Amino acid sequence: MTDSSASPLQFWTLYLSRFAGGFGSISLVILFPKLAADLGIAGVGAGLFYTVYTLAQTVMVVPLAWAGDRYDKRLVLLGTLAVGIATYGAFAFAATEPQLLAVRAAQGVVFTGMGLMTLGLVGELATRGTRANRIGRANAAAFAASILGGLSAGFLYDYFDGAREVFLLISALYVVTFGATALLLSDDDTRIEGFPFSDLAVNRRILTLTSFRAQYAVAVTLVRNWIPFFAGYAAVNGGLAYPAFAVAVITVSEKFTNMLFQPYTGRLSDSAGRALFVFAGGGAYGLVALAVPFTPMLGEALGLPTAYPVVGAVSAAFVPLVLLNCGLGVADSFREPASMALFADEGSDGEGVASSFGIRELVWRPGSVIAPVVGGWLMANVGMDSVFYLGGGFAVLGALTFLGVLWRFHGANALGEW
Repeated sequence: MTDSSASPLQFWTLYLSRFAGGFGSISLVILFPKLAADLGIAGVGAGLFYTVYTLAQTVMVVPLAWAGDRYDKRLVLLGTLAVGIATYGAFAFAATEPQLLAVRAAQGVVFTGMGLMTLGLVGELATRGTRANRIGRANAAAFAASILGGLSAGFLYDYFDGAREVFLLISALYVVTFGATALLLSDDDTRIEGFPFSDLAVNRRILTLTSFRAQYAVAVTLVRNWIPFFAGYAAVNGGLAYPAFAVAVITVSEKFTNMLFQPYTGRLSDSAGRALFVFAGGGAYGLVALAVPFTPMLGEALGLPTAYPVVGAVSAAFVPLVLLNCGLGVADSFREPASMALFADEGSDGEGVASSFGIRELVWRPGSVIAPVVGGWLMANVGMDSVFYLGGGFAVLGALTFLGVLWRFHGANALGEW
């Protein structure tokens, strides 16, 4: 079924699934420090909380993507939602470190399965001319969940005086999503025989996109994770030492503009050329990231205030940092739906859309795993600013590499034709 015949309710059901996945994921990020304190988790145990999640995601990409292409993506999505209901219910009763790590690994499986299946189904239901717009809307739902979850998880924890009720609420959200998916989403009748990864791995367009994405993973991982560090870290160590709510405002600003613009930039890329949006968005992201270390000087030069209502005492860098982070969200909103639509285009031509998104996910992994280690070393041995220079440099280099590979292997007009 394609966009011309698919009910709008089917798309909204998939958007709800993206929202549920994003809400659950960000809530764990916010609540883990509280859970760690309650269970006495520190040191290696705290690191394992993130490692088992990433490891579970990486291990399950190929089998879940294969199952989605070989069988019914709707059934695979329903299966991951059912596991999600049990997983968040189990979080509510995890009482030891091994139990918490076990359900954290299960959460990685759930998040991966939901991401691959929802994007795969959106890519299949939409036509080529509306695909980036539909994917942009799906991503906007995930960003909305990150914003709402990021701002509400702590409040709900304080209100209930604990995390159990919060996790049960998330489990209830998954129950609603499961019911909507079962009732409103049509069966997926696409079947891909064999092992689609073997053909897609040598697909020339996907290899071209990989030349950009592998480098861009380093950029986004560094910049997105280190802006909160820069805002909240102690001034003696190169940070701005802002209060927690100010850090939250800065962090959410990128997600807000990304959410706001993606449906529109996706629609534009459907008509103006997706490769152009990948190149422009990626390059712009790098240029904005390079400017982040200069926000204190910019704020002082403009004589901006050093305190705001609700936010509290900050520094003159606060507004420039918020605006630059908004700019990062705008830049990435040009890149992300266009990039996803290009991967979906290749998979939807009979190659296996879930496997195409699976390759996209796997390409991201090396950079996202290595970058935090490199960033930590740079912050300790060179300085906070160097993290943003490296991240911005990788984004610009990735965009230029993408342009060069396009020109070399697909012709001088490929930037506007893809």
